[in-house]
Amino acid sequence: MSTRHSIARNLAAAFLTGTWSLDGLVQQGARACGKRERWLRPLARCVLAAFPGPPAGIDPEALARWMEENPVFRTAWAKYGREGRFPLGQVFWVPPRMTPRTGAPATWRVPPLTTSGALAEWLGLKPKELDWFADCHGGEEKLPPGPLRHYTYRWLVGRSRKLRLLEMPKQRLKALQRRVLHDLLDHLPCHEAAHGYRRGRSVATYVGPHTGRRIVLHLDLRDFFPSIRSSRVQALFRTVGYPFPVARLLTGLCTNVVPGEVWHSSPVRGEPGEWNRSPHYQVPHLPQGAPTSPALANLCAYRLDCRLTGLARAVGAAYTRYADDLAFSGGRDLERSTRGFQVQVARIALEEGFEVHTRKTRFMRQGVRQQLAGVVLNEHANLRREEYDRLKAILFNCVRHGPGLQNREGRPDFRESLAGRIAYVQMLNPSRGRRLRELFDRIAWEK
Repeated sequence: MSTRHSIARNLAAAFLTGTWSLDGLVQQGARACGKRERWLRPLARCVLAAFPGPPAGIDPEALARWMEENPVFRTAWAKYGREGRFPLGQVFWVPPRMTPRTGAPATWRVPPLTTSGALAEWLGLKPKELDWFADCHGGEEKLPPGPLRHYTYRWLVGRSRKLRLLEMPKQRLKALQRRVLHDLLDHLPCHEAAHGYRRGRSVATYVGPHTGRRIVLHLDLRDFFPSIRSSRVQALFRTVGYPFPVARLLTGLCTNVVPGEVWHSSPVRGEPGEWNRSPHYQVPHLPQGAPTSPALANLCAYRLDCRLTGLARAVGAAYTRYADDLAFSGGRDLERSTRGFQVQVARIALEEGFEVHTRKTRFMRQGVRQQLAGVVLNEHANLRREEYDRLKAILFNCVRHGPGLQNREGRPDFRESLAGRIAYVQMLNPSRGRRLRELFDRIAWEK
């Protein structure tokens, strides 16, 4: 911690322990400096303008960091601080406390963790272990492959040779992230438009508002998880009310920096359009593969969902989001303005830190098969005909010839796999799912 920050933090603590008024701040500042400096009154005016109060809702660390950037304080520091003559009188200390933003965050029920020691105890760790797992200094990026790394990495290559990097936390870090997910993040509300990775939501609820509509618009966000940097995650934890040291450690537990050696092992090196996006991975970001990333992504995309919901309502359209898939549907107003609407969506996404994958944008009118997430929407939500017929044929052959001959991929969980596929159909179309379930119940499974 720098000397300037220590002075600013002591001055912030002095302000917060006195009367929150101009004269009260000047008096407390004089006690912290040992005498009444001429610059204290202008600084106090700036503080009251930026933090109108009450002081109980102001984080001392946030006030100290704001003060370091204030021109009045910086001028005073330039005059005295560099020579080691900055006036110092009484030392003040304010116990760290939860300072959630006013409004809804004040009602969120989250663990009251006010110090890094309290966070370590909550996670069942020693303070040094917490520092190592949080890795706020970027050690993961510099470590060679081996047991000291917190993540394992795996490349996935799509049909169009598109690269995707899975960053999977190891067992101990994954257990810590699950504790953060279930005991903290699950208590924070997402926007109603978010349907991915949420309890009680599914593909069916995602596509439901778009069935039987005149036009359906689908857009895809590029590099959804890596686009969310640690600064946004830390801002979320600060909004919840955690002091800066706690928010910093929580952010470190949930973000990662990919080592350069992993990029050099890419199976499609030099693929156009892929390497120029690698900076997403070279700074702390949400790793695709961590248990906390889906929930944090939904929470960090709250402003995006708010703005896109408002844009959709302006043309009488519906909007839902499933992870990185954006879906809009409406009538004539949306149909008349599809191109301008697409530009507006891309602009809003860019302003919120995301990028629309323009090549994946699709406009689907009623004359063609309207489809989202593999679900046909023209009249009502339904599985694609060819997939339904294929599943029905497998079940019929299982009844007629036995399930062993139909398990062509050699799945050890073939029965559970079929049951899951039937449940998915039943979720979308109960009548079709019921007919498939009747066939499934007629199969003679080996004991």
